[in-house]
Amino acid sequence: MGDASEFEPLQVHPVDLNEDILRAILDLTSDGIWDWNANTGFVYRNRGWYEMLGYAPHGLANSVLTWESLIHPEDFPQVMQLFDDHLQQRSPRYLAQYRCRMQDGAYTRIEDQGYVVARNADGSVARMIGAHRSIEDKQRLVEQLEQRNKSLEAIIDERTRELSRVNQQLQVQLQENRKLAESDSLTGIANRYRLETALPLECERAERFRQPLSLIAMDIDDFKVINDHYGHALGDAALVHVVETLKRCVREGDLLARWGGDEFIMLLPNTPVTTARVLAETIRFELESLAPVGDYQVTMSFGVVQRFDDEQQTGLLARADQALYRSKSVGKNMISE
Repeated sequence: MGDASEFEPLQVHPVDLNEDILRAILDLTSDGIWDWNANTGFVYRNRGWYEMLGYAPHGLANSVLTWESLIHPEDFPQVMQLFDDHLQQRSPRYLAQYRCRMQDGAYTRIEDQGYVVARNADGSVARMIGAHRSIEDKQRLVEQLEQRNKSLEAIIDERTRELSRVNQQLQVQLQENRKLAESDSLTGIANRYRLETALPLECERAERFRQPLSLIAMDIDDFKVINDHYGHALGDAALVHVVETLKRCVREGDLLARWGGDEFIMLLPNTPVTTARVLAETIRFELESLAPVGDYQVTMSFGVVQRFDDEQQTGLLARADQALYRSKSVGKNMISE
């Protein structure tokens, strides 16, 4: 989340300074200070935190998801492991070095550390503070040393340009391959592999930050009848039209995936089951505007569930499938929890 100078874990005592005065003081500090209230999910970051990364002061959302989104994907697992080790009291402090995305899209290397300063009665984290600092000076020193030898610099520059061109080509190819591997060829949405990759990560995030996580499992009613009566071409066209309707209902941060055949799953991070059910009702209403396939009006049945504490992806998927089965067993175009 940021970098902290060496200090002992704070003792929590009543203080005269209120939060506004404390944050004003933090904004006068050039280091990138952060303050996470785990009970509310609110993260305060001072001006130095934003300026170090090139963002406008207080221009990003005050949540842990903001921090997660800036960590380089290759560094993310190690950072989360170090972070969890401290939260679970397996290490005396959190300390990590990683690449952090700046406002212009480039990455800068920072050192980030923090301490839990208060815990709830059950031992869970109540508040944690820390800071980050740039460690780019080491890289600049290397560049200055390289500049002392002009001929070597020319060779390095040429090789760097060559490697950059190759890297750009590889990145384009990698992105194309990743898209093919994670996308459904017919509908263009995420495929089963993508969902199976994302779901355990979302379960870990929900557990770590004590946030709700819901799933909507859904499939098309009488889809086999549509295929048998009108052929797979019209069946595929119906699938595409259904997905276009589903995509209009997907919110930012949600993941819509084709689970297989005519079954789809929508992954809803930080969403309680009550909101998930409203979203399922919206989808069911939107499907009424679809043109019929022959004599069949396309409808869907739904299973809506919210993750239990400590529940893994297998159990969550099984409960969503059971809820969907209940909808199918009591009638079509139904929603069950």
